[in-house]
Amino acid sequence: MKNIHKRFGGVVALRGVDFEVGDNEVIGLIGDNGAGKSTLQKILSGLYPPTEGEIIIKGNKINSREYSVRKAHELGIETVFQEKALGQKQALWRNIFLGRQPTTKLGYLDVEQAKSETTRIMKQFLGFTGAGISPDSTVSTLSGGERQGIAIGRAMYFEADLVILDEPTNALSVKEIGKVLDFIQEVKRQGKSVVYISHTIAHIYEVSDRFVILDKGEVVDRREKGELTEQELIDELTHHAKKSEQAQKEGN
Repeated sequence: MKNIHKRFGGVVALRGVDFEVGDNEVIGLIGDNGAGKSTLQKILSGLYPPTEGEIIIKGNKINSREYSVRKAHELGIETVFQEKALGQKQALWRNIFLGRQPTTKLGYLDVEQAKSETTRIMKQFLGFTGAGISPDSTVSTLSGGERQGIAIGRAMYFEADLVILDEPTNALSVKEIGKVLDFIQEVKRQGKSVVYISHTIAHIYEVSDRFVILDKGEVVDRREKGELTEQELIDELTHHAKKSEQAQKEGN
């Protein structure tokens, strides 16, 4: 993403952001509330068009007027939102194949194949081997970590090259957070990339290869994991937050 700007009427959400994701890496996208993290990922995932700037995927410049969530899927980009984005009362197989259901030669929904593939996804990608969870289980019967696992498993099944995770550990227990972080590491083990958005520095530091810090719609720092400790990363964020707060006071 090059020189990305996004305006909503008179509100400027992003100001000239450059953002790059390489092969087989986890990038921690961090910043305070209002930094522009969610806006950036929504542009990357095809939900919003940029007001200005270029998006280049696998060496090809994307026409932002034609870019969409469906187009992002075709190009190997999947977004996993907070677990509430799943259909709580729907069966697992319906959630996994939502909008991309397998069909028979006559064009009818192939329920048998959908359930069979869901079983494979649960075992191969998620390690769900117990008898208590089946393709017909509803999302509401799963724990928070398992729900996020289903969403991540869906992205892995459709062979995403890039998985965007937006605050995946919100309101989860310590045990469930561990499951989600394990899922992220499994995505990387399979040679894919992740953009991980979170306010929780301990989680983001554990699994990320490098960090991009946003503040007030701009990239204010980029750091490799080997360059700083977790505490130094926290100090860096605090520094930028105080600097931004001071600039705002002086502007007023």
